[in-house]
Amino acid sequence: MTTRQTPRPRLPRRALPGIAVARLTAAVLLTGCASQERVCGSGHYPVKAVGDADGQDCVADGQDPAEGWVRYPAGQVPRYVGDEWDRHRSTVAVDAEGRPVRD
Repeated sequence: MTTRQTPRPRLPRRALPGIAVARLTAAVLLTGCASQERVCGSGHYPVKAVGDADGQDCVADGQDPAEGWVRYPAGQVPRYVGDEWDRHRSTVAVDAEGRPVRD
């Protein structure tokens, strides 16, 4: 007794690029964080300008911030552009101790 296999339907060659694009799009959407931009590059950490809500820069690991700049408080360091702390700290000016300045 032999079993008869049903032939698999063949896709037209012109459909293959569309399928590849769909798979790539799905992979990008499912990974999510792969598209997030880091606030600072490798080997650097972000610092905040004293008295300026918008001022932010990056300093090499192992170095202290220059005068007029402070480290972010522990647990409140922005990691990615647009993350919770990046959005929050972009609206707050700080004093030389890193404390929020009241208007």
